[in-house]
Amino acid sequence: MSSPVSWLVQHADLLPREGDALDVACGRGRHAVWLAGHGLTTLGVDRDPDVVRDVNNVARERQLPLRAEVRDLESGGNPFRGTTYDVIVVVHYLHRPLFPALIEALAPGGLLVYETFTREQAVRGKPTNPDFLLESGELLDLVRPLEVLISREGDYDGRMVASVIARR
Repeated sequence: MSSPVSWLVQHADLLPREGDALDVACGRGRHAVWLAGHGLTTLGVDRDPDVVRDVNNVARERQLPLRAEVRDLESGGNPFRGTTYDVIVVVHYLHRPLFPALIEALAPGGLLVYETFTREQAVRGKPTNPDFLLESGELLDLVRPLEVLISREGDYDGRMVASVIARR
């Protein structure tokens, strides 16, 4: 399993030592496993049942407070309705209509840790679809009304990304 993105690791001191975490579009679970390994009871969600099964297997093998579920994040509505999280992590995934649901799912004082590609990434390679690429400054607009604690935009770890940590 690959390491979590440096944005998350570099700002681990901002995360609570306990609580509930959500890894959105978790893929193979590198961020979910990291969060659970740092004491957070973690839910990973992804649309791919095979990767969800693999994440659950890793959680069992390592005895982590982690479970993964298959969820369609793009069908409309709020896929997190009725639950709140102290930390929500989203990395390399962009579905703009999901932002209100992410903000609603943050507990008071909860943190959103978000990093994804900007339009400039298309010049370097994938992804190239503008639906999955942020405009300059767009991520800060999308996380409103959250309080932005720290943000960046540019070339980091060989990728053109925008990153933010924001608090409800």
